[in-house]
Amino acid sequence: MLIHAVFFLLAGATLSLLLWSGIELFRTQEDPLGDRLEELQSQALVAARSAARRKNTGRGLDRILFVVASVPGGDDWVRGSEKLLNRAGIRRKNAAAIYVILTLLFTLLLVSGLVWLQRNNPASSLLGGLVAALILGFMLPKMVLQRLVKRYRRKLQDALPDTVDLLGITLGTGLALDQAMMRVSEEMEYIYPALAAEFATVVMQVRAGQERSVAFQQLVRRTGIEDVKSLAAMIVQSEKFGTSLAQALKVYADDMRERRRLRAEAAVGKAGIKMLFPIVVFILPVLFIITLVPGMLSVLEDLKTLSGR
Repeated sequence: MLIHAVFFLLAGATLSLLLWSGIELFRTQEDPLGDRLEELQSQALVAARSAARRKNTGRGLDRILFVVASVPGGDDWVRGSEKLLNRAGIRRKNAAAIYVILTLLFTLLLVSGLVWLQRNNPASSLLGGLVAALILGFMLPKMVLQRLVKRYRRKLQDALPDTVDLLGITLGTGLALDQAMMRVSEEMEYIYPALAAEFATVVMQVRAGQERSVAFQQLVRRTGIEDVKSLAAMIVQSEKFGTSLAQALKVYADDMRERRRLRAEAAVGKAGIKMLFPIVVFILPVLFIITLVPGMLSVLEDLKTLSGR
């Protein structure tokens, strides 16, 4: 009885910590200026945290990262997680530490639940279950994070044509590139907040003294999107050679709008194939039951009547 109480107590504490970690990782912050400053410092923070882990000088949640990074293969896992978090638009200071805590707690919960379910089984099956629980505990959070990365990239890709078109119009009014990007960021803040925040980050980096080419390179690394890479290269080259950026942006916006239309048509074309499996598994059996069962029941009733005679 005491063992049962301890197990449920540990399970409840683990679930509570999982819930807290998830809320801390994904909750929306209320300080826009702080959000932008953290985005500006995201690349430096990644390098600083990596150095802190190597030197064991981290404080607070960074201690957890140091402990995990000291395990063989842990440093690569933490670096990969930080990279995915950045590309998913989650750039809080302690995002990597919270993600690591969330993953470890989820793995602990799976292992505890499996040990509880397999408590009366032989050790061989228990060992295999533990391996499966450990694999699932580390793979499922990564799959969720990769899903968030894809969703963030899709938001940026959907926002690029309209935003670039507006940027070209703003540049045509005579504003400089930094002023135009900030103006576009302010206008698109409520329509396309993800891309607006990225543009504002680039402008703030340039105003802080960073070269525009370096700022756009960091934008490309943060997003990992080919369209953003082409846009950054076009802006840098136009500034370098002195060509008309407004006209180039207009042509580029039309090209991206055509790409978006083609992606939508491709998605519509794939919809029929994707619907084939649920139709065969869920809809056709129901149709067969609805159409055949009444006839079979009437036939069985007639046979029963004939046999009675």
